[in-house]
Amino acid sequence: MAIALDLKPLVTWTDERFDALCRANPDWNFELTAEGALIVVAPVGGLNGSEESEVIRQLGNWNVETGSGKTFSSQTVFSLPNGSKRMPDAAWVQLERWEALTPEEQRGYVPLAPDFAVEVRSPTDELATLQEKMRDYVDAGVRLGWLIDPQNRKVEIYREGDRPVE
Repeated sequence: MAIALDLKPLVTWTDERFDALCRANPDWNFELTAEGALIVVAPVGGLNGSEESEVIRQLGNWNVETGSGKTFSSQTVFSLPNGSKRMPDAAWVQLERWEALTPEEQRGYVPLAPDFAVEVRSPTDELATLQEKMRDYVDAGVRLGWLIDPQNRKVEIYREGDRPVE
């Protein structure tokens, strides 16, 4: 289960402050919402980690076949245009967009919304929280998103301007 802390009254989150927090706590994963709430992301168990790995593998295989972009793991922070900092379980960015970034931008938090983002629900994740995160992705410019819910054997598909479909 992720924990959201509203520290906005106490902290204004700059990229430098967020980076310092992450570096000072390397065993923790953090995200920021567009509203400035800090989210402490819980680690996943073996089964969920295996499911995430399979999604990344298949996305990577497709990308190798097409050569059309770059794939990213769940440890990659995307600094989205709406101010949030998110780590999808798997992500893909078109090659042209990736190559338009400077080497420094490529090394740091990726300063754009991925074209494709995947979240795999773990047993401790609340579905409504993940659905809100998927809407945040789309609002920030993600063109296609999948919310995979292994517990209920469902996938929700998110696209800009459309309602999610199962």
